[in-house]
Amino acid sequence: MLPAIVAAGGIPQEGEPLYPLSQGRAKALLQIAGKPMIQWVLEALENAAQISHVVVVGTPLPEEVLTSKVQAILPNQGEMLSNILEGMKKVLELDATAHHVVLVSSDIPAITGEMVDWLVQTTMQTDEDVFYTVIERQVMEAKYPHSRRSYTHLKDIEVCGGDMNVVRATLAAGNQEMWKKIIAARKNVFKQAALIGIDTLLLLLIRQITLEQAVRTVAARMKITGRAIVCPYPEMGMDIDKPHQFAIVEADLLQRLGRKRAA
Repeated sequence: MLPAIVAAGGIPQEGEPLYPLSQGRAKALLQIAGKPMIQWVLEALENAAQISHVVVVGTPLPEEVLTSKVQAILPNQGEMLSNILEGMKKVLELDATAHHVVLVSSDIPAITGEMVDWLVQTTMQTDEDVFYTVIERQVMEAKYPHSRRSYTHLKDIEVCGGDMNVVRATLAAGNQEMWKKIIAARKNVFKQAALIGIDTLLLLLIRQITLEQAVRTVAARMKITGRAIVCPYPEMGMDIDKPHQFAIVEADLLQRLGRKRAA
């Protein structure tokens, strides 16, 4: 069993895509299919046999949203790195023997306990510092054909990133500089080049590098071990950043409940 950290720090600002839906409220508390978005995530973690306890970082939560596994709710630290570090610190305070932790975004409400259990069982087959989930394009588009995700084109596979990953519990506290680089590089091609190397980036751009080669190269440069987890569940990569994605996921959740989305 592993502990989980749920990242719930985002507040859409005026002019951002989700602001008309959130109206300045925390994204995690956005109502979708009759529940706050984060409640769906917390219930999935509650139903997962492989999750021991949960730490939420980023926003206060109403009592009715909480599940029995939630052992701590921490305030927003102001940036993603600080939230991760604070969550890791609390995890180790609650259980000093924790070796890995599941990092979960609060904006993937379509996940289920079964999916969470699959991820923990799959990752714990080897002992790596970081396990990064990816979803193949055909898997994502079979379930969510109009999601308009961004994909990375590799030599052997075309994937998008997942929003539930597993990391070594002590990694964040011991490698703050690494985390800063990874977070800073997420949406900046020049920072990505500095992180993984111009040679690797060029191979990536011309689709001449495989998924395994890409992971091995990045891990070596960051002085960690890592493994990409090709996930069969598109729900893990269906985060909600735009209104059309909200509509797609809400329709999916309502279908699961046997209801239809209002026009």
